Amino acid sequence: MPPVPPDAPGEGTPRGTAAGKARRWGSLARQALSGERESRGAPGSRATMCELYSKQDTLALRRKHIGPSCKVFFAADPIKIVRAQGQYMFDERGEQYLDCINNVAHVGHCHPEVVTAALKQMELLNTNSRFLHDNIVEYARRLSATLPETLSVCYFTNSGSEANDLALRLARQFRGHQDVITLDHAYHGHLSSLIEISPYKFRKGKDVKKEFVHVAPTPDTYRGKYREDHADPAGAYADEVKKIIEEAHNSGRKIAAFIAESMQSCGGQIIPPAGYFQKVAEYVHRAGGVFIADEVQVGFGRVGKHFWSFQMHGEDFVPDIVTMGKPMGNGHPMACVVTTKEIAESFSSSGMEYFNTYGGNPVSSAIGLAVLNVIESEDLQGNATRVGDYLTGLLNKQKAKHTLIGDIRGIGLFIGIDLVKDQQKRTPATDEAQHVIYKMKEKQVLLSADGPHRNVLKIKPPMCFTEEDAKFMVDQLDEILTVVEEAIGAKSESMTSENTPCRTKNCFFT
Repeated sequence: MPPVPPDAPGEGTPRGTAAGKARRWGSLARQALSGERESRGAPGSRATMCELYSKQDTLALRRKHIGPSCKVFFAADPIKIVRAQGQYMFDERGEQYLDCINNVAHVGHCHPEVVTAALKQMELLNTNSRFLHDNIVEYARRLSATLPETLSVCYFTNSGSEANDLALRLARQFRGHQDVITLDHAYHGHLSSLIEISPYKFRKGKDVKKEFVHVAPTPDTYRGKYREDHADPAGAYADEVKKIIEEAHNSGRKIAAFIAESMQSCGGQIIPPAGYFQKVAEYVHRAGGVFIADEVQVGFGRVGKHFWSFQMHGEDFVPDIVTMGKPMGNGHPMACVVTTKEIAESFSSSGMEYFNTYGGNPVSSAIGLAVLNVIESEDLQGNATRVGDYLTGLLNKQKAKHTLIGDIRGIGLFIGIDLVKDQQKRTPATDEAQHVIYKMKEKQVLLSADGPHRNVLKIKPPMCFTEEDAKFMVDQLDEILTVVEEAIGAKSESMTSENTPCRTKNCFFT
């Protein structure tokens, strides 16, 4: 069984700094949600796990009324989640799952301080941001204080997609240029303007790359064009961007922006080599473009030592525009674009007013402030460093033990496990990765697999994740990989001795 959360049925409580705070979540939530809400049941009770429909009816209604392209996790055997607390989720039967997927519930599912902030402000006022209100300016002040001094002007939106779309508008207005350089396998959102610059999406569909979009190689030193044995992978990958700029200029095109996640998530948990962003920024600025750092997935202290992931590249690297979303509201739809005064004034000079009905509304801003407060008061950045280092150490021991693990990479609580069929050839173990995440689900640990080959296990849990949680997750992974590797070995011996194909029901390794 996974570690038992506070106020859940059973015994035991998570350990660690963040977990110490979490022990009081149940009582705080009950104090915040008084009266009728409390009478319906405390967070750990069955009364809170109400269902409108049975799981089968929910699936049937989803198939009928929800678009078929809207996928669910574990589509072959989906789980129905009815409540969550901290780093744990619960299905309709009360079964507990350790959540290693949700970087959205950044400070923990249903954190009482965030819930209380939302409730209090919602009872008082919620309206659009054209009315003068303290919350939006206080949040903008607090947010700007976490960033380099030049990044001081905020535009609030409701999703990372909206934020990235607006960032493109800012970049294009700034110099009047149109072209965008993006990284291979990148994903920046679901709007049409962002699908166009997201190879992760447009390469899978029928869309063709637009002429104003230029795709640079992902700075992947494990499976990419320039690897860890290269003398200067950062310089080599940056030169690829320089080459793209030169070719664009030779064709009469002008670069508006280079956009990249500070650490690529959907692309397979890729950490750019040191110095790469500085060199790219130099080339892009020389071409009259701006550098957009997409922090939608990886911001707000997830890397531990820094509040923003781009900061791990050094103080001499400062983007021109930063976008953020997902963890910003701890599950509440909230996002932002932060840029320089120069770029903001250029955008304003177009004469077109920017107005977003819900962006930065009083409730969203109150929630955002509560998230910032919790990150600080519960030392979640410190927790990300401590638990992340501990987890990475455990995983590296597994890498030495299991031939399926080709690479462990990541910082803080953003970690990827690259599964391979062959460690020398680094052949992606796609089928095995899918098998592992379903087996982990059976052991009540939720993981996902992504990357261009869908062979990278992604670990990006709520920031209250503890060392006990890390140990439990790795123990389950160890057991599953052991069984998988034994099955591979048995099949290999059978193929060698009998030269016959595998006919077993679960032969997913062919």
